[in-house]
Amino acid sequence: MRHWDHRSEPVAAIPVPAARRRRGEIAHLSGLAAESAVERTYEARGARVLHRRWRGPGGEIDLILAEPDRVVFVEVKKAATHGAAAERVRPAQVQRIARSAMAFVDTLPGGALTDIRLDVALVDGGGAVELLENAFAGCC
Repeated sequence: MRHWDHRSEPVAAIPVPAARRRRGEIAHLSGLAAESAVERTYEARGARVLHRRWRGPGGEIDLILAEPDRVVFVEVKKAATHGAAAERVRPAQVQRIARSAMAFVDTLPGGALTDIRLDVALVDGGGAVELLENAFAGCC
C-alpha cells in the first residue's frame, strides 16, 4: 500500500507490528465480552436493550437500556479489578457521555421529560460485573 506525502510523492506505509495488532484485537474482543456480560446483568433485572454502541454528538454510549420507568445509559469499563476499571472513567468522558445521552433523549417521544439514569458498569478480569447506578449524579 502506498500513501502520498505533502510533496505528492509516494511513500511506503508503515506496517503495524503483528504483536501490537494482536493486542488491539484482544482488547476489542475483551471489551465486547464485558459489554455482553453487563447486558446480561441488566436483562436479568428486567431491562431491555435499546441500543449497543450508540454514537451521539459527544461520542459512543456502550449500552442504552429501557427499564419500566426510565432509560438507562451505561458506560462499561473493564480492567483487572473493579477499582482499576473505575479509575478509567475520566471527567471529560463523563461530559461527552452526558451530551450524547441528551441527544438520544431528544429523539424520544417524551423528550427532555424522559426519566433517565447514567450508570457505570465495572467488569473485572474474572468477568464479575459491578453496577454503579446513577454514577454521574451531580457531575454534569
